[in-house]
Amino acid sequence: MSISSTIENFSPLSYGRLKLVSSDTLASPIVDSFLPEKTIFRDFGRRSCLPADSLWQIKQGVVRTLSWHEDGTAITLGLWGAGSIIGGILSQTSPYTIECLTPVTAIHCLGKDIKDFPDSILDHVYQLEAFLCIRSFKRVEEMTIRLLKYIADRFGHTSGEGQVIDLRITHQDIADLLGTTRVTVTRILGDLEERGLIHRTSIRKIVLKKAEYWHYQI
Repeated sequence: MSISSTIENFSPLSYGRLKLVSSDTLASPIVDSFLPEKTIFRDFGRRSCLPADSLWQIKQGVVRTLSWHEDGTAITLGLWGAGSIIGGILSQTSPYTIECLTPVTAIHCLGKDIKDFPDSILDHVYQLEAFLCIRSFKRVEEMTIRLLKYIADRFGHTSGEGQVIDLRITHQDIADLLGTTRVTVTRILGDLEERGLIHRTSIRKIVLKKAEYWHYQI
């Protein structure tokens, strides 16, 4: 199936809205030199999916790439934000899905191959190393703490209280990243909040509160 016919068959509820934008409006130097005069931007809602058979550059928002075991257990492969290049061509895992954790704007890199974006390979290698380090700890609590710090550093912002994770990630999302259960993550987050290390709001923001613990233990 051609790219053009695939686009025509996308469901707007599942795959977002299509719009053409002049390349001189783009900000990222990683991709700009490869873009044609008119560039296809797509808008995607939270929990919708990007078509995985194409290359995409994330301009705004955060996505996760994931697969599943035969028993239906989700396997989160990575978290990606502004500037990242993603697509099934970068993985030999099947099935391979790109799910939006937030509203996302992405560039559809039509007619491009991964060799056009060499920096994206390093991005994937660095994230793989980070996840391997996080998953190497024996205690799930330690993995959870280090994962929260990683997410806050890469995708969060700083407020008066501390580092804010504003992705509205669920306990199940965290469990999928760590290969544990939702119940375990819920218990650990509750313990961290009781110890005054994090604060959770009603809209699923997580604040890593200002404490020496985060500087010396992470």
